[in-house]
Amino acid sequence: MNKHLEPIVQINESLENSLRKKSLPVMAAEYGSTELLNLITKMRTTLANEEDGVALAAPQIGINKQVFVVSPLSYKEGTVFKPLVFINPKIIKKSSKKIEMQEGCLSVRWIYGKTKRYVGVTIEASDENGKLFTYGASGLIAHIFQHEIDHLGGILFIDHGYNLEEYTEAEMKEAMKK
Repeated sequence: MNKHLEPIVQINESLENSLRKKSLPVMAAEYGSTELLNLITKMRTTLANEEDGVALAAPQIGINKQVFVVSPLSYKEGTVFKPLVFINPKIIKKSSKKIEMQEGCLSVRWIYGKTKRYVGVTIEASDENGKLFTYGASGLIAHIFQHEIDHLGGILFIDHGYNLEEYTEAEMKEAMKK
């Protein structure tokens, strides 16, 4: 097994697991540390091994730190590169309009449902070296950011989602082929 591949924590494993805890902020002394860089590597590797994953928050691998990573595959081709690691993120601006979208989660396997989230958000976060940046996003990327920030607060999409349906892994893999 790859030493950087972590199992993804599932909601049904324990009511007291990392998914329901508020994550702790990354402290100034942690930026650039081997521990933080190893965490980011583990998160990226774990996400890369999930064919249907677009982002991953640290609590999903059992680490209650305010960190999430986004897959480069989430970005449309031709867009300008943006940081893919978000540390201590917070939403600093949001649109007035919300949009309904289908949503799922690597920690709530094979359950999908509708959620309403802001069409656009601007987040402020730090990179792995502690450099602060802001990122404005709309559409799918904004939706992903809100989902991941919820994870850092111990919130899952099933907490506010509706029309939830459970599928088998085989059904979802077949649907992904289409």
